[in-house]
Amino acid sequence: MQMNGDVKKTVKEQFGQHAEKYVVSETHAKADDLQELVTWLDPRPNWRFLDIATGGGHVTKAVSPHVALVFATDLTRPMLAAAKRHLDAHCENVHYLVADAEDLPFLDESFDAVASRIAPHHFPNPEAFVREVNRVLKPGGKFLLIDNIAPEDEALDRFVNTLEKLRDKSHVRSYSIREWRAWIESTSLEEQRSATRKKTFTYATWVRRTTESEEEVRRVTDHVTGADEAVRAYFAVKQEGDEIVSLAVDEWMALFEKKAAIR
Repeated sequence: MQMNGDVKKTVKEQFGQHAEKYVVSETHAKADDLQELVTWLDPRPNWRFLDIATGGGHVTKAVSPHVALVFATDLTRPMLAAAKRHLDAHCENVHYLVADAEDLPFLDESFDAVASRIAPHHFPNPEAFVREVNRVLKPGGKFLLIDNIAPEDEALDRFVNTLEKLRDKSHVRSYSIREWRAWIESTSLEEQRSATRKKTFTYATWVRRTTESEEEVRRVTDHVTGADEAVRAYFAVKQEGDEIVSLAVDEWMALFEKKAAIR
């Protein structure tokens, strides 16, 4: 794996180049989980809320009407600027900060709730990210995590992570639920509820969101069509003739609460 600094440089380059695509992406902007995450968080009017790796700003847009103040952060300045342009007409209580999810520029116990959606698979050190979330949350505060995950089966894990890396050079790893729970358990965060779902992508749009040439598209396609039948069935690969129509990956949504310190 690349060194952390190299990974983050690649992330900045990739998301800076494709920022507007993420703002308008239907996968990111119109998924059912945006309303569901508000229901799960049950936000309060006096809350200070932190959206880590905001991307197109979709979580911030969903939560900001329900809280006092939102801090939307992202590692990539052009991505953050695109989110701000998208949100300026909708949100008046948002501050935007360029920030590293693994080294947040906030004091301990600053937030009532934190969320990160469809981003941590770009983080080279997710354990540090979890520690930072735990640090900046107030006791009793909530953490909502949504991300693509890898199945526990080694062959399926290898397939999906290779697929994502071929499609998006800034991809680090879709982590498994077992990995996430191990990192969470080393903090004061306690799982309250979680759910998994299959997330279906229209292949032509999905594969071209981050690839930079038809050669890269071909490599991704060859990886899918070359997979064995069991792998293709798990990821619900739909094909019409030589064309891949859609496929599906696993996504995990989990809510955690920070346990109060025992005095």
